[in-house]
Amino acid sequence: MSALVTRKFGEETLQFLGKKVSVETSDNKVYSGTLAGIDEKLDVVLDNVEGHGIMKLILNGSFVREVRLMEKPFDFKALADRFTRVFAGLVKIREDIGAIIIMDRIKVTQSGVEEGSGPTADRVRQIYDDFMKETRK
Repeated sequence: MSALVTRKFGEETLQFLGKKVSVETSDNKVYSGTLAGIDEKLDVVLDNVEGHGIMKLILNGSFVREVRLMEKPFDFKALADRFTRVFAGLVKIREDIGAIIIMDRIKVTQSGVEEGSGPTADRVRQIYDDFMKETRK
């Protein structure tokens, strides 16, 4: 059970990477920036820290009280479900690398199709574009 909980925690924190977060420390300081890194001890790396004139900040996890996500995470599961309707049995979510792999050759991240070419990749691109238009509404 412990390994499952640890894995789930890791999957959840991966959704924070590259997103705007607010970190409160045990001495009540608050830092906002882009989460560049985090580990199981809550050691945190922030980029572009707002209001402090700091470009990059590393916080020791023992001083981190909480990390708040300040923007909606990308919904890989919903996008993968959309791909599965067209490519049943050929879609894998790779949360460890922040990607969906289709037919073991087309890689899709939250930025779009990053690897793959041809008519299948074009269809994947169209599904991705439609998904993004719908979720931005």
